[in-house]
Amino acid sequence: MKFDVVIIGGGLAGLTCGISLQRKGRRCAIVSAGQSALHFSSGYFDFLDRTADGKAVENPLDAVSALPEGHPYRKIGVEDLERYMGEVKPLFAGCGIELKGDWSRNCYRITPVGGVCPSWLCLGEFTPFTTAQAEVGRNVMVVNIPGYMDFNARFVAAGLEKRGAACRIVDVTVDELSGLRANPSEMRSSNIARLMDSGHVAVRFAEAVRMKLSGEDAVVLPAVFGLKDSSVPQKVAEIIGVRTEYVATMTPSVPGIRTQMRLRAAFERLGGTYILGDTVMPSEIRDGRVVCLSTVNFGNEKLYADAFVLAAGSFFSNGLAASRECVTEPVFGLDVHAADDRSKWGDMDFFKRQEYIGFGVKSDADFHAVKDGVSVSNLYVAGSVAGGYNPIAEGSGAGTAIMSAMSVAEHIISKIG
Repeated sequence: MKFDVVIIGGGLAGLTCGISLQRKGRRCAIVSAGQSALHFSSGYFDFLDRTADGKAVENPLDAVSALPEGHPYRKIGVEDLERYMGEVKPLFAGCGIELKGDWSRNCYRITPVGGVCPSWLCLGEFTPFTTAQAEVGRNVMVVNIPGYMDFNARFVAAGLEKRGAACRIVDVTVDELSGLRANPSEMRSSNIARLMDSGHVAVRFAEAVRMKLSGEDAVVLPAVFGLKDSSVPQKVAEIIGVRTEYVATMTPSVPGIRTQMRLRAAFERLGGTYILGDTVMPSEIRDGRVVCLSTVNFGNEKLYADAFVLAAGSFFSNGLAASRECVTEPVFGLDVHAADDRSKWGDMDFFKRQEYIGFGVKSDADFHAVKDGVSVSNLYVAGSVAGGYNPIAEGSGAGTAIMSAMSVAEHIISKIG
């Protein structure tokens, strides 16, 4: 099979790149082994939350110059970053995904333990707070769904109370959830959301929440609404009748799954081919180029393209592999940024910066992958597999995925026409 571009990885970076290319008339295929990191999303997209010394960043572009030279943002450059940042909300809106926030500056979000931390843009059901001191409400009702273990109402309430709110925790349920409670493994956010998407269940739940109000000016709910129908969270809030804030839960993430589904649907609507549940086999680079790819499911049928994009993620999604001796990239055997001394990979203090998070494939200024010290002319890297940055320490995961994907798409268009 012949395509203009074949992308390895169907997460945020791979889909953003594919959509950008399809909109320019390029015929693309995405090979995805399964779930992406979007299924673990908080519902917020970080761009650059913190400086190297841990200080909150207000204007991300102002902090780019202080990043290491090999950082993906430094490769892209401030001028192009600013242009891409302005294009993100329209790009996602075209996929049926509302993003809130000012793309030029950071906001603050409520964490699952009731605190606040900086972020960039957020999905439609969440609130981008303009300051770290912003209040959810003076008197807050935190809603617990009995049997649902992936949202800790006590943690949320305790965090909000530290910031001056008076909190009350209430249990709210409806009959339709009783079947899920019979089996704890079924009481997951995605299963709750499927029931809520039926409409009348969400209405009855919202009415039950409203009946529990006793003078509160705000309600906090777990983000388990709107798996397919993104209007459900707003409808629930309207019925409750007071300010309603949604807080991210433990995985799976309902907003993240919905985002994944809508990005994939947009890619396929534009004519892209999404190959799900398949794995790319180790592939050869000849004369500085990738000729084709083989996958487990296609067997002898090869995937040919003018350009290839590696957006397979990091260790979590097997974009990188680690043994006791070294870190490798398993498809092409590309050069990897990784400390030779294994003791430097991480810190025994879990809460300190973990260096292995920043490991990734080496690439040149245009994100061409590097093998044996030489750039591969038609192979690009995007997202967390690119390395050169630490998405957890910096709070830059989603932003780097999107920005590098948009940059790679632009490089491919300029090169293959």
